[in-house]
Amino acid sequence: MQFILIAYDGTDEGALDRRMKVREDHLSKTAVLKKTGEFLFGGAILDDDGKMIGSMIVYEYPDRKALDEKLMDEPYMTAGVWQRVEIKPFRKAKME
Repeated sequence: MQFILIAYDGTDEGALDRRMKVREDHLSKTAVLKKTGEFLFGGAILDDDGKMIGSMIVYEYPDRKALDEKLMDEPYMTAGVWQRVEIKPFRKAKME
């Protein structure tokens, strides 16, 4: 089952610093999820000036519980980078 995660960083002065401190760890863990097929695609949400302010990710997990368990080890979650997170079931359009 696919899920879309839309997560916004905090808006305080230290928000970007929090993101940058754990970004390499986030990307390393995401690379592993890509190899296992759990991360389908995603990237940073940017503001009008190109500054990272959040993330959009499409995951593949058997159910929401499995995704929630995996997110317990997500650096952007554990380090308080993502302050507002929305997760919904998702289905990629089949285009021929």
